[in-house]
Amino acid sequence: MRLTRASRTLATLGLTALLAACASTSPPTAGPTPPTDPAQIGELRPGLLNGYLDRAALPDSLALLPPPPDKASALRAADEAAYRATRPLLATPRGAQAAVDAKLDFPAAASTFACAAQLDITPEATPHLYTVLRRTLVDAGGATYRAKDHYRRVRPFAEYKDGSCTPDEEARLMRDGSYPSGHAALGWAWALVLAELMPERADALLQRGHAYGQSRVICGVHWQSDVEAGRLMGAAAVARLHAHPPFQAQMRAAASEIRAARAGGRGTGRDCAAEAAALKP
Repeated sequence: MRLTRASRTLATLGLTALLAACASTSPPTAGPTPPTDPAQIGELRPGLLNGYLDRAALPDSLALLPPPPDKASALRAADEAAYRATRPLLATPRGAQAAVDAKLDFPAAASTFACAAQLDITPEATPHLYTVLRRTLVDAGGATYRAKDHYRRVRPFAEYKDGSCTPDEEARLMRDGSYPSGHAALGWAWALVLAELMPERADALLQRGHAYGQSRVICGVHWQSDVEAGRLMGAAAVARLHAHPPFQAQMRAAASEIRAARAGGRGTGRDCAAEAAALKP
């Protein structure tokens, strides 16, 4: 059965609501606090920490998602319209923000949600929270790859032979399937995790997570339907992580760090005015 865009959005929201319900009703489980030292966690490759989940335990995007829209469908027409509508944004501050959002290297990537959280997330001040972001990146992004590798959807900048906001990455991206978006998956996963830890900032964090996914459309490297499917997989990954004791333990440690940071009056040293202006609808 093909899902409409509205039903895809409702599915994502449904998973998010289920996740919130599970988080609020499940009692904490005692256990050792996981490490924050990369040498103890291990790396998939230099700079990329292992996730919490084994690959076999990741949500199966090929089973959970419908195929990408075919070229005769209304969804494909909507994808093309969204692509055309966002091309003028590339040369604006919103396009510049999209290029920043494309970068996944840490420590820079940890600043993505600093303004929305009103907190700098650093390995020195919040090592457990910083580690949660690094490890969930791999879990959420990895959850997209069964569908990516199966469908091998061509990215919009390649199909239209246009440029993107990250020209240095275009050769690699042309070899990597477009559907679903890994960036949208991990950005939405980060937003859900942070909103759970900082409920007083939930609206701002979820708005930022949504904008993070939209940056991929503005960049020209994903279709809108790729991004919506990515958000679904991000929510599925976070739901799966909530049954994983090491993740639960690290979340409790991260929550303690956040309470200490708030009590100490720590916030963010970033200039948030420019980001807010760039992301303004």
